[in-house]
Amino acid sequence: MAFMLNSYPVVYRAKYAGEEWKGEYLEKPHKTPSAERAMPPGEQEALAASRNFYPDMPLLNYTTQYGLSCFEGLKALPQKGGGLAIFRPDRNAARFFNSMKGLYMPPFPQDLFVKACLETVKQNAALGFCPSYNAEWEKDSFMTAGSVYLRPFTYAEGGIGVSISRQPWVVIVTTQVGAYFSTGNSDAVITNRVRATPNGTGWIKAASNYVNAALAKHEAQEAGFMECIFLDVVHNTYVEEGSSCNIFFYLKSGELVTPELGDTILPGITRASIVELARDRGAQVSERKISIEEALGETKECFVSGTASGAVPVTSITYKGKKAVFGEGKTGEFTTWVRDTIKGIQYGIIPDTKGWMVRVPD
Repeated sequence: MAFMLNSYPVVYRAKYAGEEWKGEYLEKPHKTPSAERAMPPGEQEALAASRNFYPDMPLLNYTTQYGLSCFEGLKALPQKGGGLAIFRPDRNAARFFNSMKGLYMPPFPQDLFVKACLETVKQNAALGFCPSYNAEWEKDSFMTAGSVYLRPFTYAEGGIGVSISRQPWVVIVTTQVGAYFSTGNSDAVITNRVRATPNGTGWIKAASNYVNAALAKHEAQEAGFMECIFLDVVHNTYVEEGSSCNIFFYLKSGELVTPELGDTILPGITRASIVELARDRGAQVSERKISIEEALGETKECFVSGTASGAVPVTSITYKGKKAVFGEGKTGEFTTWVRDTIKGIQYGIIPDTKGWMVRVPD
């Protein structure tokens, strides 16, 4: 399981009131990590669950009633040389700012976002709540490696009528996370559900966007697939993205294609990083529309990308009952290079020439 509800003890929380943001670091109930691991399972779960409650925040509000919320996902990764570093937090800060603006919330300052993320990880690490680098992770290209997952999110003030949030909270929680997709299955299927519509919130990392995504992914997994893929709602022809990840097609011609951004596709940070790295390598990279027919007929390799998943191969796509297999069902050379390069930079075994890794202070 990728995500665990056993959140780390130190939580950042800020409230917008009086035209400014006021933040604080809360230390939730905990023991030392070793003492928690030694507890009987029921007691350990109860302690962990207690960190997920905030009795002074309203249950009845615009978030719980109408899904009016946005969130982010980013990682602090153990470095081979020691310590932790966060991958491109400035990009998450910018997207979070734009998401809040898109939902007509007072946006959270980007510099404060980065500072709060670094400090939250730092304070938890000081208590012993962080993974250490493990050389064994290198054997499977970090596909099962551990990291600290940060989940910043908004939570609305009390309310019951349909309205916008004018005085939201921003909360940042952290937890350990492992592999997002289960190993041994890299098959995808085209879903007939709709993820986003033009003039909607598809470009925002809004909580409500993930309802259809969760249903579609559940249906795909029940049918034996790793992932589902959405087509556009207007033509039902062009590939958009997966349940929680962007998608790339490495064509037989040597062109790397990823669907162009618009108001129905989330601007992924891992996506942007892959585009930049591939262009640096000299690859022909196109951000454009790609029909499902072109994708199935011309693709040599396919992979999905995201903060939680990194870059994960998709070796087949099933559409209308017909299965197209890529690379004879094996992870291709280009996909391997993308995966290993991203993970290598993130975990500190490849030099970070881009300045993407921001070190967590000791």
